[in-house]
Amino acid sequence: MTESKRVLPRRAVLKTAGLGVGAGLLAGVSAPAQAAPDTEIWSAEYWTKKGDVPLYIFRKRLGAPKPGESSRPVLFLVHGSSVTWRIFDLDTPGHGEYSMMNVFARWGFDVWTMDHENYGKSGRTGGNSDIASGAQDLKAAMQVVMRETGQSRAHFMGESSGALRAAVYAMTEPDRVDRLVLAAFTYKGTESPTLKKRAEQLEYFRTHNMRPRDRAMIESIFTRDKAGTTNPAVGKILADVELQFGDQVPTGTYLDMTANLPVVDAKKVSAPVLLVRGEYDGIATVEDLFDFYRQLPHGDKQLVILPNTAHSVAVAINRHLFWHAVRHFLDMPSPTAI
Repeated sequence: MTESKRVLPRRAVLKTAGLGVGAGLLAGVSAPAQAAPDTEIWSAEYWTKKGDVPLYIFRKRLGAPKPGESSRPVLFLVHGSSVTWRIFDLDTPGHGEYSMMNVFARWGFDVWTMDHENYGKSGRTGGNSDIASGAQDLKAAMQVVMRETGQSRAHFMGESSGALRAAVYAMTEPDRVDRLVLAAFTYKGTESPTLKKRAEQLEYFRTHNMRPRDRAMIESIFTRDKAGTTNPAVGKILADVELQFGDQVPTGTYLDMTANLPVVDAKKVSAPVLLVRGEYDGIATVEDLFDFYRQLPHGDKQLVILPNTAHSVAVAINRHLFWHAVRHFLDMPSPTAI
């Protein structure tokens, strides 16, 4: 059951790994329909429910929807373990554009995101908001997307544990997923230094549904792999935004990533997939990702390594490389059947 409330308010250098990986990035693409250059970005807020849990949803696009207009490709962004959706719509005066929502809205996409259960503005429960729970959040949110856009499918992009949420959703709701971008994804966690370190707190994750998240923890997301890959000022701005929602977040995704991997069966992901890894990401090795990549049951797949980038690609200094890779993957024309 869902309910909603709406409030109106290249350059790139890409390293690739493996035979055929990254193929198609330079192929001709058909850009989505775009509004006039002077059209302002329009936003709306919605609410839905997963059972009794209220879930907050946010949307941006160029111009308010109009009756009879051509549909725009829908892109749904899925946040990770320690942040809310705000990481995709960060206002950073004096530091350049950091809002992925703004960028893709200007490129003609209808961009959506949400706060998962126990995050941001969404409802608080006694649960730990694990990966499976996050996939159910997406299922509830997609009912609103379909009603508001008239479209039955959307592109999904998830970062870190958000990638796991998106991939599980793609497995369980294949008819709702068009193209799937998995950024900072981990498959089995093989030889991951970040997950090895995190596993030292495994007993805590098993016995507690919430964990502390202070300013230092939030800022460390952008320095733990390689300092300098994210502007420190941006990490501070994000911490300011996030701490408005409290200094605790759920443990469920951390528990899944340290004790329950793999949570995604690559053979059951039927959507085209783009895997994106920062060169210095400590949460997944290239070998771990290629293990997932080679098991995908179709040829429409890419693995892209972003140079001079670490775990968080969404707000990295080289985020433009990420935007480029995602846009060209989403804009790829359908292959001719043979």
